[in-house]
Amino acid sequence: MAMLALHVLVIRRGGRAASNAATNLPLLTFFTKKNEPCSLCDDAKEILKKYSSLFVYEEKHIDVPENKEWFEKYRYHIPVIHLDGQFLMKHRVNERLLKEALHSKSTSTIQ
Repeated sequence: MAMLALHVLVIRRGGRAASNAATNLPLLTFFTKKNEPCSLCDDAKEILKKYSSLFVYEEKHIDVPENKEWFEKYRYHIPVIHLDGQFLMKHRVNERLLKEALHSKSTSTIQ
């Protein structure tokens, strides 16, 4: 399984990521399964590596008991990516959409 090396990873107790106030980076939440192989997830993580300096990364395993709500919603759709709590994409990373969303977040924090 490919591991994702990320620039910034801030995690609070309970597995919830915190936004990085010092850098104002958006929070990218990556929904996956812990106990099942996922080649689409591995592919998505490889693509996300290129952009890892542009967001805070949070990985949520939907197949653990505390994430039952997410399991019910996404069990057949992993990986799913949210940016700052909003659905962005599922199954495969659309790099154009990712770049646009990250750019939009970075310009909205400057204004």
